[in-house]
Amino acid sequence: MNMQGMVLSDEDKLRIHRNSIRILEEIGIRFPSHRALALLEAAGAVIDWDQQIAFLPEALIQKAIESAPKKFVMGARNPENDLELPSRRTTYNLDGCGVNTLDFNTGHRRAAVLKDVADSARVFEETAMGSILWPPVSPSDVPYGARSLISTGTAFLNTSKHIMDEVKKKEEVPYLAEMLKAILGSEEAFRERKIYSVTYCTVAPLCHDEEMLEATMELCRYQAPILVFPMPACGTTGPASLMSNIALANAEALSSIAIFQLVSPGVPILFGSALGVVNVRSGMFLEGAPETMLQMGAMGEMGKHYGLPTMMAGCLTDAKTLGMQAVMEKTLTTLPLVLSGVDVIQGIGLVESSMTLSLEQMVIDNEIALLCKRIREGVDVRDEQDFFEDIKKVGHGGHFLKQKNTRAAFRSSEFYQAELCDRESYDGWTALGSPGMIDAARKKVEEILAGEMKNPLPEQKEKVLREIMEEAQLKLGEECICGD
Repeated sequence: MNMQGMVLSDEDKLRIHRNSIRILEEIGIRFPSHRALALLEAAGAVIDWDQQIAFLPEALIQKAIESAPKKFVMGARNPENDLELPSRRTTYNLDGCGVNTLDFNTGHRRAAVLKDVADSARVFEETAMGSILWPPVSPSDVPYGARSLISTGTAFLNTSKHIMDEVKKKEEVPYLAEMLKAILGSEEAFRERKIYSVTYCTVAPLCHDEEMLEATMELCRYQAPILVFPMPACGTTGPASLMSNIALANAEALSSIAIFQLVSPGVPILFGSALGVVNVRSGMFLEGAPETMLQMGAMGEMGKHYGLPTMMAGCLTDAKTLGMQAVMEKTLTTLPLVLSGVDVIQGIGLVESSMTLSLEQMVIDNEIALLCKRIREGVDVRDEQDFFEDIKKVGHGGHFLKQKNTRAAFRSSEFYQAELCDRESYDGWTALGSPGMIDAARKKVEEILAGEMKNPLPEQKEKVLREIMEEAQLKLGEECICGD
């Protein structure tokens, strides 16, 4: 039986939903887009055109929830990596838009570059628990206007798993469509295979960003899945109580679902969030706090309440580098989400409140994910696991080492064999040079980067993709810097 955890009761979920509807009906939400406001007004919303605020009735929200598909497949360049949602087990995504990297060669923190996107994609390709890759850093050596597109293309070149990113301006969408057609062969395949999805962030409190809103509405024509991702923080961009901050974030998520279902009914939606709290001394955003996990768990349960696939920020830390704090906080912000059945957790591979990439941390986070998966699987109580006859045969004071069931069980998934954790005797450990978890993770990264690339794009498709990336960078950026 699967081990389970819960933050909200059924009554709690209904109360948060009612509070969110009250926010949308009485306070409204700003949509700085004439197209969006016109669609909402036609669907029954009351519009303050001067303030660009839409007051959304519950009936409009309910219709949008009903319109959003409850099951779909996040495709991948390699179909073996397709992810069916809802997922049978929690899987993982890199978090996007960090700005720094802990350099793998020097260990020093520096500005992220495009090669870090490529290296992270190669490591992610061989990460067992990872299914969706959001390029984890914004490369400083690529002009700003083209960063998302070039990062997306670089990710496709270096992993065969599903790619997620942002579209910040609608001018990016035609280039993105050409990239996907180059990989898949046709626009129809882009719509059908869904190997690319987009993150859509609201602006707390209760606002949408004009350029990202227009860009994402433009992308809706391709039926690319959309992760709705509110991010209010208690006491700063959100109210200071956990319950009210959850209700605010839920209202922003519901408003996003409403507009995208009006633009393109049936467009796939992932219900997500990245709520947080702040350091009361400095005002800095905190991700590794227990209150962050409680809010993420609650939002995951709200998504399930609406019947939607869920992707929550998790596996998070405020630690500035690898070490005990990072492992403690990442486990704290992972296990409860796994126990509550969140489909995708977003955040592996980063430290410093998701601002800094670490390849070694990605490998360690995969180990955390595997351990949490094993806990979620719980105790198998099927008849096949009833070893009464073994107990009877061994009797009193004996041992079970020679039993056939023991040998079979030790080779089964019931006993997880850790990849990075030390399980040697003290003498065996010292004989190996006293290695730690970080040492083992570093060795794994070295092997991946030194080896052959797994599942590369065919040469001709790679050539076309690079040409599109180069043109996009010339048109949308200041100069062409097209790295591997």
